[in-house]
Amino acid sequence: MKHGKNYNNALAQVDREELLTVPEAVEKVKSITKAKFDETVELAVRLGVDPRKAEQIVRGTITLPAGTGKTNRIAVFASGEAAQAARDAGADEVGAEDLVAKVAGGFLDFDVAIASPELMGQVGGLGRVLGPRGLMPNPKTGTVTTDVAKAVSEFKGGRVEYRTDKIGNVQLRVGKVSFSREDIARNVVAVIDELVRVKPASAKGRYLLSVTISSTMGPGVKIDPARVHDVDEVLATA
Repeated sequence: MKHGKNYNNALAQVDREELLTVPEAVEKVKSITKAKFDETVELAVRLGVDPRKAEQIVRGTITLPAGTGKTNRIAVFASGEAAQAARDAGADEVGAEDLVAKVAGGFLDFDVAIASPELMGQVGGLGRVLGPRGLMPNPKTGTVTTDVAKAVSEFKGGRVEYRTDKIGNVQLRVGKVSFSREDIARNVVAVIDELVRVKPASAKGRYLLSVTISSTMGPGVKIDPARVHDVDEVLATA
């Protein structure tokens, strides 16, 4: 893949074999970012799991302590009082059969889909549309719930979903380049702690295989998985 001048200049400033602490890696990402827009900071963690085995699929949600820097667009499948509660909580699209039909017709202008349990019979038919995009509501991620208003508020406020891909990677945004070093680092540590917390009992051997952080347009910077908690005093006590 051919990269531009800014990327190549940034790459020249990164030792691809060096393993850094979280604060060091965040500082490196911030210092080499040259784009004219506020890039998203992304975290990629390779886990020692076999996603082909259902019990080793790692998935869930986490509320990042410093937020993500992005306001999610949220679609809610609900009716009656639940639908009104979702609207009051700030959902961008709310509906029942009408929203199901709209999504089936190609509408996908949202980042998170939430459904009340009684609507899942209809929403389940959207699996081919929502599934490949990671948008299918699921009880394990809190997106199938009787309290849709609470779910809307949480996902608007910095709650993000994570899931291993087919080779065991978990990738998610952990802020913006404009965030302080401390805020990005807090988010990174929170994600790593969450992934360790939900480690499948059947996963054997080394679990955190690699941890990499990057900006949208920049190269990856490696974090030492064994030194995730080697943070300075400000981060440790925040």
